[in-house]
Amino acid sequence: MAGNKNRTGEAGCTTAPFIVFTSNLFAIRGPRANYFLLADVADRFHLLKYGLAMVLTFIGTKMLIAPWYHVPVQASLAIVVVLIGASVIASLIATRNQPFH
Repeated sequence: MAGNKNRTGEAGCTTAPFIVFTSNLFAIRGPRANYFLLADVADRFHLLKYGLAMVLTFIGTKMLIAPWYHVPVQASLAIVVVLIGASVIASLIATRNQPFH
């Protein structure tokens, strides 16, 4: 490891060049493309901020109870997906009669 001069964080996790390349590509290209995509539909997802607040509350609670109880990874993932999915669906239902710009 002392002779390894890789500067990417992914290289420390994997030796697969495809994963290192694509993760760096999406890290550079992704945020800009996603901004323009989400800027057009941000008004449709006005309840997403409440879903994300609930996700952060869940993660904080999970961290606080970690010394006493381990929440399984699958359960955590399911809870996060349900919270975000429910807030997106609720936003779409609430704005279904509004014209799309």
